[in-house]
Amino acid sequence: MIFITAKFRVRPEDADAWPEISRSFTEATRAEPGCLWFDWSRSLDDPTEYVLVEAFRDDAAGNAHVTSEHFAAARRELPPHLAETPRIVNFTVPQDGWSELGELAVDRTG
Repeated sequence: MIFITAKFRVRPEDADAWPEISRSFTEATRAEPGCLWFDWSRSLDDPTEYVLVEAFRDDAAGNAHVTSEHFAAARRELPPHLAETPRIVNFTVPQDGWSELGELAVDRTG
């Protein structure tokens, strides 16, 4: 799978509205057949920073995402709300989903 994490620093005046500003892009991306997840979180330390964790099934799904009409629309619509160019980490990893964090295993049997 292609695993991507990106940090978006949003203009302070748009930070509270970012979930609504990015909603159509988020919903369209989540509806893509090759999208495994597309989840936003807001930083606890910086209220103008949002972190996007996304994953796509394979290279074909990633290519379909970046060539989609909603991706093109996001390239036009989102930058005016950003304070800087988003930063990204992008890797292909040999798994299909989340693994358990064994060091913090929860035993619910007893």
